Amino acid sequence: MSPAMTDAPILDVLAERWSTRIFDPSTPIDEAALASALEAARWAPSANNTQPWRFAVARRGTAQHAQIVDALMGFNQSWAADAGALIVFAASASLDGKPLPWAAYDTGQAAAHFTVQAHASGLYTHQMGGFDRSAIGTAFGFGENLAAVTVMAVGALGDTAAAPEALRERELAPRTRRPIAESLVVDA
Repeated sequence: MSPAMTDAPILDVLAERWSTRIFDPSTPIDEAALASALEAARWAPSANNTQPWRFAVARRGTAQHAQIVDALMGFNQSWAADAGALIVFAASASLDGKPLPWAAYDTGQAAAHFTVQAHASGLYTHQMGGFDRSAIGTAFGFGENLAAVTVMAVGALGDTAAAPEALRERELAPRTRRPIAESLVVDA
């Protein structure tokens, strides 16, 4: 995949990162790279340093990995099982009885830090919103205070040429983003 065509300079690690759906189904997760990505997530900023995120890390071949795959919806089930690990990023709704309205945002920052460090360490990632949150919560005993925000596939890049055509088409499609002007509500 070629780097993003940006309108302003950004860090190479950001321009080169993309969300693959083609993972090598036989390469085990690089444990050192995974540890570094989790460490980057741990050091993400959070409001009042509440660190509302929790991570459920499930390596391919484990019952937990299979539980996450089973909770994925639609197209995600067709490719995500090949990832070396699946990670659930969950957010705490409250701390010491006080609501944390920013918890999902902060957990998203942890996921973003994870993806950047993972890419810098040679791993590939893809975040998913299409999953059964209730099934994930039940599988991992989240209770009422913890809610899954995203599931991330992480692992070694697979062989695009060997992938099914539907995956290959998505993988090789041009990378696009709307212009920044369309995202700006105010630019005073």
